[in-house]
Amino acid sequence: MKSKIAFILIAMIAFWSCKNNSNEDSKYTNSTPLESQDEHPGKKLMEVNCYVCHSPTASHDSRIAPPMIAVKQHYLTEGVSKKEFIKSIQKFMKNPNAEDSKMPGAVRRFGVMPKAVYPEATITLIADYIYDFDIEQPEWFEDHVKQEQGKGQGKGMGNMKGQQQASHEEADLSYEEIGMQYAMGTKTELGKNLMGTIQKKGTLAAVEFCSEKAYPITDSMAVVYNATIKRVSDKPRNPDNAANSKERYYMRRFEKAIRSKQEPKPILENGPKSVSFFYPITTNTMCLQCHGKNIDSNVYNTIKRLYPDDKAIGYAENEVRGIWSISFNKE
Repeated sequence: MKSKIAFILIAMIAFWSCKNNSNEDSKYTNSTPLESQDEHPGKKLMEVNCYVCHSPTASHDSRIAPPMIAVKQHYLTEGVSKKEFIKSIQKFMKNPNAEDSKMPGAVRRFGVMPKAVYPEATITLIADYIYDFDIEQPEWFEDHVKQEQGKGQGKGMGNMKGQQQASHEEADLSYEEIGMQYAMGTKTELGKNLMGTIQKKGTLAAVEFCSEKAYPITDSMAVVYNATIKRVSDKPRNPDNAANSKERYYMRRFEKAIRSKQEPKPILENGPKSVSFFYPITTNTMCLQCHGKNIDSNVYNTIKRLYPDDKAIGYAENEVRGIWSISFNKE
């Protein structure tokens, strides 16, 4: 009897060991049925983490980075396996640089993307989703590709079907999804204006931009969404952005998750008539130009002139600099 139980235990351990090894990167690294596209976790992770810069809706002339369909087109060349594709994306994300980029034209136009630290599982899921499914593309993209191919610059496979993601009424979204839509929509608007200023005028101009435009842009998005939208911190640059005790408590929770290399989950407070939504704002290399430990002296002097009580410096990559604090009515 004991030998039989021992045999069963050994068999179970062997089974789970093989199963875990075969799914080392993620359960989605094998073929995923097409009907599961909207359920694939990489889809939402891509929209949250990538679309701020790689938006599928920005115009050709106003965008600050290539759309994700272009990334797919350049990295998914003929004969590339899913494992190779994911590995290539992971490698570049760990150390963005011009030499390893497969998109030299984008580097010339936009510069090398700022380094942003994400859990490896997050990048794996995003790359897995991009590999398997059609990616939403801008209206202008196919004409752009034809022009580039006419110049002899086109490359890659990229699933050029021009699929448009189905638009969802807010009634079809969960409160978490609505809050994320408001946060990411506002982040995208702020990000594209800020990065556009840095690309065209430099970091010093970006400090002036934040001083003059960040609040109006945030307020305008609050009007669009009919919500209260705030960016708050325990170390604010502007005293008006100081977090209250509840928000500071939630910051600590997000910090713990990120230190553990987990994908942060939004926090919701569900009231009788309204919902409060909280989500972290984390640093990347671009942020550190104005919020890091080694800030250019001219930039630092401008910050101190505009914000005499500034506390928002001394950060490293992938730290929680603040949170989105958003509230909206249920009806």
